[in-house]
Amino acid sequence: MLREFGPNEVVYLLMATRWTIALSLVAFFGGGLLGLLLAVLRVSPLTPLRLISALFIQLFQATPLLLLLMLLYFGINFFGVRIDAWTAASIGFTLSTAAFLAEIWRGCINSVPKLQWEGARALAFTFPQTLRLIILPQALRIALPPTVGYMVQVVKGTSVAALIGFTELARAGVQMNTITFEPILVFSTVSAIYFALCWPLSLLSRKLERRLHVGHVRVQSM
Repeated sequence: MLREFGPNEVVYLLMATRWTIALSLVAFFGGGLLGLLLAVLRVSPLTPLRLISALFIQLFQATPLLLLLMLLYFGINFFGVRIDAWTAASIGFTLSTAAFLAEIWRGCINSVPKLQWEGARALAFTFPQTLRLIILPQALRIALPPTVGYMVQVVKGTSVAALIGFTELARAGVQMNTITFEPILVFSTVSAIYFALCWPLSLLSRKLERRLHVGHVRVQSM
């Protein structure tokens, strides 16, 4: 044992937590913007756009996140491009999050009753007008609870970035354990911090589901 696990070590873990939060926010907002575009393309009336979106989603959903990070961090060196662990993790999590959010949101868009689409066509609305004025406002209400719930998975998934050398909470815990040799204290503290990050999101997801009566909307759409 090189040092004891004490308040200073807890502060070190809390400082590393900011990178877990930062990576989660980058993944969510970057992946959210790209995911929204992909979801719209998936319901587009143009077949080539639907195929391009479907290919992207299937490719990145089928690729393990760890493998994707390895390709971005190590594999890209063969092309003469070197990026740091933060950039590789940000790109990898953004692409992966976009693929999963796109499918979640596509399902929410498709759950809006078809009568809404038919009504828009009867009023001579274009596809963008139908989405913007009629479909997306209703789909947003359905999408909020599963989107917030997926954020929990994103926060926990950031621990994978430790395997390419990015020092976030999980990697900081491993580093701390190597100098304190107190795995129970170290990893219990790390687990408690993850819980403090994820539990409010889980509560928010359930609260939104109750408040927005998502289940009622789904029944109506059937």
